[in-house]
Amino acid sequence: MTQPAACLIDVYETILSCDFSRHDTEMPALAGVAPDAWRAGISRVGPSFNVGRLTKAGGFGQILQECGVEPRSDLVSALVEADRELLLASARLFDDSIPFLENLRSHGVRAAIVSNCSEHTRDLLVKLGVPELVDAVVLSCEVGAAKPSAQIFRHALEQVRVPAGAALFVDDQAAFCAGAAALGISAAQIVRGEIGGIDGVDGIDGVDGIGGEVPAAGTTVVRSLLEVEAMLWA
Repeated sequence: MTQPAACLIDVYETILSCDFSRHDTEMPALAGVAPDAWRAGISRVGPSFNVGRLTKAGGFGQILQECGVEPRSDLVSALVEADRELLLASARLFDDSIPFLENLRSHGVRAAIVSNCSEHTRDLLVKLGVPELVDAVVLSCEVGAAKPSAQIFRHALEQVRVPAGAALFVDDQAAFCAGAAALGISAAQIVRGEIGGIDGVDGIDGVDGIGGEVPAAGTTVVRSLLEVEAMLWA
């Protein structure tokens, strides 16, 4: 493909992985509620976290009330801080992430992080040194729109000052790739590890069944950011 003027890049399961198992046990223990009740509460308020309609403090307070626990300010503050610290402790960059971002810059390709996330993700990215390697960080909780909404993609394009047809989007979710493609943005779906559990699949267009998903039409399927580089600079 022709080298794009900009690359829009997802965060979770694209440039980093995050083990949320400690969240599942330590957060409800701190809150004093049953794990199942805590998880159900997070499922309810999570979409509002992701578009900034609720802060973590507001959402955690709601869950506590629903579970019959008084949402004391000290408890809510402790939950917010624990949530942040657990995220920072459990995330790990993939080995190819920093080299990929550095290579984009060295080739003159503008880069924007585009993530569906809640309020602690910016702190995580700063800790990992990501913002200094890109031209923009576009987070759903800050812009009030989440992928696959056109609004967040348009915002990202404005930040890197390129039209849709001059950008490439990399994400692990087929639906989000489809949202980008609908705007005329080229898309690559990254599926790290085995694709569909089928030996011999080489990560090209037309792979059927990726984790139960079908890739969006016109999306290139890759297994690593190295394969994205191979697409760009072959």
